Amino acid sequence: VSNTVLPKANFQRTTVLPGTEVREYKGENLSSVEDVKNQGIKGVQNIDSTSYSLSISGLVDESKELTYVQVLALPKYSKVVGLYCVEGWDAKILWEGVLVKDIIDPAGIKPEANTVIFYASDGYTTSLPFDYIENNQILLAYKINDLVLSPAKGFPFQLVAEDKWGYKWIKWVPQIALSNNPNYRGYWESRGYNNNGD
Repeated sequence: VSNTVLPKANFQRTTVLPGTEVREYKGENLSSVEDVKNQGIKGVQNIDSTSYSLSISGLVDESKELTYVQVLALPKYSKVVGLYCVEGWDAKILWEGVLVKDIIDPAGIKPEANTVIFYASDGYTTSLPFDYIENNQILLAYKINDLVLSPAKGFPFQLVAEDKWGYKWIKWVPQIALSNNPNYRGYWESRGYNNNGD
């Protein structure tokens, strides 16, 4: 093996080629990416990863702003999780992402925080109990069936709200806030949907 150090210029630009969708994982058949419908309230959101930031605010010791690259630098996890929509469709998908816990914990969660509120770039919101997030290895995904999320699938990040109805699976997330209001109602919850989403 050569110990020659190549000039840095050789590594300055990387061209990302399209990947191949995984349809089987550890002997388990997966749904197609196309089986996951786009249910955005204002259509597909197109977010530039170079200017994107994820803010962590609310009942924390120190508010944080993370770039797309900083989020991707956190430990990565994969798991197969079924997504069930109240409209009657479902999809079993391999998700890859980072734990929401790993994103919010460094901000220092205040003891009175009991609710995690997620905001989307299109104005959509939803919330989940803090204990649910902390105890269930809930992911903020950046890949679906081994493909980087497209804008239609939620790029840069989609919440994988395991064991919850699809309206809890928020896409295009630029902000997460910690709250002490367990009765916070998001977009569909304020229109009559069950706040638990079970």
